[in-house]
Amino acid sequence: MRILYIDIDTLRPDHLSCYGYPRNTSPNIDRICRDAIRFDNCYVSDAPCLPSRAACWTGRFGIHNGVINHGGTHADLNLEGAKRGFLGNFRRANLTAIIKYPEFHTVSVSPFAERHAAWWFYSGFKEMHNTGKIGSERADEIVPIALDWLDRNVDRDNWFLHVNVWDPHTTFRTPMEHGEPFEDQPPPDWPPEEMIQHHFSSYGPHGAQEVSGFAPVERAKDFPRDLPQIRNRDDFTRWINGYDTGIWYADMWVGKLLEKLEAQGILDDTMIVVTSDHGENHGELGVYGDHHTADHITCRVPYLLRVPGLTDGGRIDPLFHYQMDLSATLLELLGKRVPPEWDGRSFAEALKAGEDEGREELIISNNAWACQRGVLWDKWLAIRTYHTGYKAFPEYMLFDLEADPHETVNLSGTYPDVLAEGMLRLERWTSDMLDSSDSGMDPMRTVIREGGPFHANDNSPEIPTYLERLRDTDRGYYADWLQENGGRPIPDGAPWAVALKPGQSPLKKPFTG
Repeated sequence: MRILYIDIDTLRPDHLSCYGYPRNTSPNIDRICRDAIRFDNCYVSDAPCLPSRAACWTGRFGIHNGVINHGGTHADLNLEGAKRGFLGNFRRANLTAIIKYPEFHTVSVSPFAERHAAWWFYSGFKEMHNTGKIGSERADEIVPIALDWLDRNVDRDNWFLHVNVWDPHTTFRTPMEHGEPFEDQPPPDWPPEEMIQHHFSSYGPHGAQEVSGFAPVERAKDFPRDLPQIRNRDDFTRWINGYDTGIWYADMWVGKLLEKLEAQGILDDTMIVVTSDHGENHGELGVYGDHHTADHITCRVPYLLRVPGLTDGGRIDPLFHYQMDLSATLLELLGKRVPPEWDGRSFAEALKAGEDEGREELIISNNAWACQRGVLWDKWLAIRTYHTGYKAFPEYMLFDLEADPHETVNLSGTYPDVLAEGMLRLERWTSDMLDSSDSGMDPMRTVIREGGPFHANDNSPEIPTYLERLRDTDRGYYADWLQENGGRPIPDGAPWAVALKPGQSPLKKPFTG
């Protein structure tokens, strides 16, 4: 058995043509999809990059494995303490460590471990090819290494090859020699002009007025597809063209992997996975070009599983799954035992029977850009915010994802009984997770004590500078609020929560309650 695991950073499923996107962004991934199971509601339990891959590879929620942030105490796996064996449990219970033993040759081509100082990620790989630019690589700097490995191992069986490309991630860097593949194709209808205008007058890192972070950064000389601000629909069109072109470019290089396997005569016998570490907000909740939220947009990822002889002809699985569930499913399909400490649940037997089996609810988290937990069930998404990451978030949000997939209308006051059900589900999950954790402690509380999410931390020197920028750009009323309240959620119904209230003008004075 040969396994190709394609890991495309920052990839929203709703921007893949095989997931229904009207632009033809992914012809080669579409080819894989035709003989794969397309999981339509696969979510990472912990976002973004580092917590996501930690959960996927260890099979455990961040509340259990300890990795929920991009810095501070909880950017590292929990120490195993007195129970640690000679090899260490995570070395034995890691996804690739389990796949490796005893017969698989495991290989990774990725800068991920160095980018996040996540050296545990190398555990289980017999070969690790660090491409060396800590995530700023293009696919043409990564995939050729994998192609060369395939050439040198053409006669080898039983391998697992992880190929990690980053092109959809900002800064958009597809070479300009490829032109503008989507300039003649209509952009998405959302967000409308009035929504962009309200986002521009609002605040928060990676908002429309500061898409590079806490201040606009002009990179057009080196990155012509990049924009420092999104002022209107024309800017948004250029912006989303850059994102979609990154997907298209990654897909082009996925095609070269398929061509290589086909030329070697092994494509039809190779298991293929296509997935991502998280999605990307492009205006949702006021965030552009980053992954700040515990929601449908940041946490939903594509997952295609092609198993020759089992998934031929393809089908769609519409049910809820954690990405770590599909890690567990992959193990069982390979005849491996899922470790009892894993939170991921295998659905291999249902898959082999041609049936759909999933979760009733999912709990999703983000603690690197905001401290939030979300609950998904039926058509609902309920979010509780513990630290806003300096964005216009109230403590509670509720969205009807069937009617409002871009999360524009907060229904928490309209359906308090539904919100209460969501919070009850969250409380029950949190209690169960703490009862089954080694320490009984919630790592999110440590993150908050350390000043909040790493990228928007109360102790960051960027915060005072950002408050001055707000005052210099006619947004001093927000600076006054943030200076007094930091990352505290905004009051329910605050009229300047423009990221959640399209069509309503923000107050031009401090909020007084």
